[in-house]
Amino acid sequence: MSRPAPPSSVRLRRSVLSVPAINRRALEKIASLDCDAVIFDLEDSVAPEKKAEARENLRTFFADPPPAGKEAAGKERIIRINSLSSGFGADDLELVLALEPDAVLLPKIDEPQDVMTVSDRLAEADAPDSLRIWAMIETPRGILNAAAIAEAGRTAGSRLDCFVVGLNDLRKETGVLPQPGRTYLVPWLMQVVLAVSAYGLDAIDSVLNDFKDMQALDAECAEGHAMGFVGKMLIHPSQIELANRHFGPDEAALAEAKAIVAAFADRAAAGLNVVNLGGRMVERLHLVQAERLVHKSELIAERSIAQRKTVS
Repeated sequence: MSRPAPPSSVRLRRSVLSVPAINRRALEKIASLDCDAVIFDLEDSVAPEKKAEARENLRTFFADPPPAGKEAAGKERIIRINSLSSGFGADDLELVLALEPDAVLLPKIDEPQDVMTVSDRLAEADAPDSLRIWAMIETPRGILNAAAIAEAGRTAGSRLDCFVVGLNDLRKETGVLPQPGRTYLVPWLMQVVLAVSAYGLDAIDSVLNDFKDMQALDAECAEGHAMGFVGKMLIHPSQIELANRHFGPDEAALAEAKAIVAAFADRAAAGLNVVNLGGRMVERLHLVQAERLVHKSELIAERSIAQRKTVS
């Protein structure tokens, strides 16, 4: 049976910006952006004849000394590779082993073995434990097998850490139209959230293709947060602020979380599993959630300070 992750394991993944590895100008701007994580994309956004150049761009980017404060800003760095069967994936994975980002993002995951194959390869290469695996869930089989994939990710030796939903490929393969509200996609999105919740992983909501439509982004971020996603995959810096706002704790929720933590810290609550908080009965399981929320707010404050130092 899974347990909620302790506060110390909480990662900020409100805004996960995808940047084409072929775009040098975009790579240069990353340090100044207030996103929590960056996906360096070697897959969909890079033409076949540009794959080698994109890999060299990343070699240069990771080799350059970071701007002052960049490492302290704590951006998670993920490299999305091509599938191992594509003819490009093997070279991409060798690059990942050389650069040692925080994670490697695997596209079009259909079944547990897709994850375990890469996990075994990383182990054989003696990659550090800190190099995690993220999985793109973007095919009908991936949705159907989401729970099995997540369960396999909890086995010994697996590095699986996070799911990222890819609705573009899923729409293409199912024929579901891109409609406002994502009505016919909601059951599949919730299936992913249920799977990661059962096995202690994170889930990132899919991109919104029209990066100029802030009203639609606002609605999707609100919807994704309500569903239980921890953040949203983005394709343009202009989307970062909205994602950070929606997937971060609001003032009311944070105030309640602090009140719950304080209530259980009171001597009168020692040994109790339930306390009276302003006429409402609060269980100790709510304390775990509250502690995670408070810790998340502290991480956001720390990142905000570090980010200001980076751009100053």
